[in-house]
Amino acid sequence: MTAESPAPAGPADGGPGPRAELSIVVLSWNTRELLRACLKSLVGQEHGLRLEIVVVDNGSRDGSADLVASEFPQVRLIRNGVNEGYARGNNQGLRATTAPLMMTLNSDTEVRPRALRILVDFLRRFPEYGACAPRLVNPDGSVQRACMRFPTLADGFLWDSWFERRFGRARSVRRYFMEEFDHLGDADVEQPPGACFLMRRDLFERTGGFDERLFLFFNDVDLCRSIHELGFRIRYLARAEVMHHRGRSTAQYRDFTGEWIVNRVRYYRKRHGRLGAWVLKSWVVMRALEEAAKVRRTATGTERRAGLADVYRVVRRALRA
Repeated sequence: MTAESPAPAGPADGGPGPRAELSIVVLSWNTRELLRACLKSLVGQEHGLRLEIVVVDNGSRDGSADLVASEFPQVRLIRNGVNEGYARGNNQGLRATTAPLMMTLNSDTEVRPRALRILVDFLRRFPEYGACAPRLVNPDGSVQRACMRFPTLADGFLWDSWFERRFGRARSVRRYFMEEFDHLGDADVEQPPGACFLMRRDLFERTGGFDERLFLFFNDVDLCRSIHELGFRIRYLARAEVMHHRGRSTAQYRDFTGEWIVNRVRYYRKRHGRLGAWVLKSWVVMRALEEAAKVRRTATGTERRAGLADVYRVVRRALRA
């Protein structure tokens, strides 16, 4: 069940005005105080842009939706009765907006001054780019090295595997994590993180948006791949800075590991076919054997039974994905 507040009369700074230049969708799930700080960073400072801001609340139980309604009347609020997931929630919000440029923004972020202007100006100047993303920093100012390349079959099998622990990280995995890139300068990238991601509306419509079969993870990777397949590039802009409390929302998800693995298997099936799904499921079984052996070595009694049951539950979910 979804409830929606009336759209504000004009752009985010209040009052009637011309069409918004940038639509921002903030997906919210039980991050009330972080959401307040995020929205203050949008409406409480001058960005030099006409903004349209939509918050999609995914069934929060901490009063997040009521906070938006009472403290940010200029923000459009969509209330979902349950957690619809990252892909569906963002699609819902983006399809309710109107600006030619659109951004997904995590509720655990705070946008620094000039960041939005830098990102928007870049896409306006360079039509060969379909999307761009800022530098993400931790609360202490250190850089989050979060950009990655698209995962290959080798990455799917070797990363976080017995082979990696025995022989060290493979070259392909180091390439996957862009270990050579310090994130201090601008660069073309394949998949920046979705925590703050700006793209053209026409590309969002051409790609179909986020794949809702990927409930929580890998949907941003999949969307970036679709943008590249349409012949557009993606730019990482280090001059634009956004502070990110990494993982504060997803860490609350009860079956984080199981959902991540299922979404990973589904992504590999979509992008690498049956072979991709087989490779990922083989990795799951290999990791499960390691985890089960660890539980048997380190736990006893009820703790051991619970640990083994959790391992087997994740494996069953993955093999059925």
